[in-house]
Amino acid sequence: MDAQGIPGRGEPITTRFISGGASNEIFEIGRGEHRWALRRPPRKVPPGRNETMMREYRILAALAGTDVPHARAVGGCEDTSVLGAAFYLMDFVDGWSPISEPGWPEPFASDPDARPGLAHELVDAIAKLSRVDWKAGGLEGLGRPEGFHERQVDRWYAHLDRFKFRDIPGLDEAAGWLRGRTPRSYEPGIMHGDYQFANVMFHHGAPARMAAIVDWEMGTVGDPLLDLAWVVMNWPAGEADRPSVGYVNYEGLPLRDELLERYATMSGRDVDEIDYYVILARFKLAIVLEGGYARYVSGGADNPRMEAFGRVVLDLARDAAHLAQTTKL
Repeated sequence: MDAQGIPGRGEPITTRFISGGASNEIFEIGRGEHRWALRRPPRKVPPGRNETMMREYRILAALAGTDVPHARAVGGCEDTSVLGAAFYLMDFVDGWSPISEPGWPEPFASDPDARPGLAHELVDAIAKLSRVDWKAGGLEGLGRPEGFHERQVDRWYAHLDRFKFRDIPGLDEAAGWLRGRTPRSYEPGIMHGDYQFANVMFHHGAPARMAAIVDWEMGTVGDPLLDLAWVVMNWPAGEADRPSVGYVNYEGLPLRDELLERYATMSGRDVDEIDYYVILARFKLAIVLEGGYARYVSGGADNPRMEAFGRVVLDLARDAAHLAQTTKL
């Protein structure tokens, strides 16, 4: 901290564990009147996780001075001898995340008129992210934007081959539809890679104001429209679809088409081919979650929530295949 000019030199350091364990760990770090969040891999560091940690830090540093809600990068350390893993410090965000709440907190729980802002902020944040000049931010080489879409099926099938232990009906149908298809218009940009309500934080109180996008471990330079698809792939398209899906309650939130139009207006990107991105998002997420489920089945993970991934994976693959069969693209 001293070597990187972080404030509080000479003051005692305080620490408080916030979250983590099997996944990346977060600590609150205090020194004098200052406080930050420290993010590091779990105690048993998975292969490649140190490199991923520094990728996250690089993305946060590139967002400095932009209008994208994020925790400001403060300092990073690649030397694994310090804490046993690479780690970085960022500003501490005082807010709440939908994934850690049993329902919408007040005033959103009792005031339906305040809830649309939560969805608007969710979409606005990635629209802003899509406009960031990633080259000016020093992110050349972070990803391989050239040929991004042409690589996706083979890239994720190669990932699946590492742990495949069962058939996943519908996955091959979705893959067959995706192969050889590329969007008519593709403009590379920064993408989060796992963008959803679970990976954002809001300021306390109304109106809804996003405090930060968090958990950048899948961040890269690719096609930002895939982040939009991640948001809308299970979003209600009509009133009949309102019942809760997953961990959020969609009552009082805007419908899917409103969010697509809002993103298009703010980002300047064409969303007419959103079905392509939704099929790709479902295909990719099915494989990502299958990895967690495979570890759970083999005894390599003890998080009981991973048991539910087994059914979710099958649903995602089925829905990807169905959309591939019925889309008008």
